[in-house]
Amino acid sequence: MAVWPAWEVREGERTTRWLHVRLAFRDGATIEALASVGEGWVCVEDVQARPALALEDLAVFADWIEGPLARACGAEPEPGEEETGGTHHREEPRRGRTQWPVVARAYRAAQERGADPVLAVMDQTGYSRRGALRLIGRTRDAGLLSPRHVRR
Repeated sequence: MAVWPAWEVREGERTTRWLHVRLAFRDGATIEALASVGEGWVCVEDVQARPALALEDLAVFADWIEGPLARACGAEPEPGEEETGGTHHREEPRRGRTQWPVVARAYRAAQERGADPVLAVMDQTGYSRRGALRLIGRTRDAGLLSPRHVRR
């Protein structure tokens, strides 16, 4: 993750800083944002992601950038805060066959707790819904998940 200053505005005792934030993942996905930071608040002004982020991913994104933004403004990170900047961690997406067991575990765990398995795979891998569905299909084809429909 990279954070660098865009500009700063001082009004009397108050200072507002705008910062560029960029996350790049091994699979080529990127997230770029412009955040403004004031006394006791942070506002994400603009977010651009390729591929697009789901709404749930925005909450995780906020957790990821919290620590790095605080450090960029001279604040100390909270105790126990991860190096990525947040309290949530999504594994870096793996490639090929190595990610199939991760997909299968996330899918089954979501099914067991009654949650949406596709969302669980999206959260675990960082892929969009379409990408997660492709991964699930490949994991099924590899025999790590049961077939979706049994034809009679």
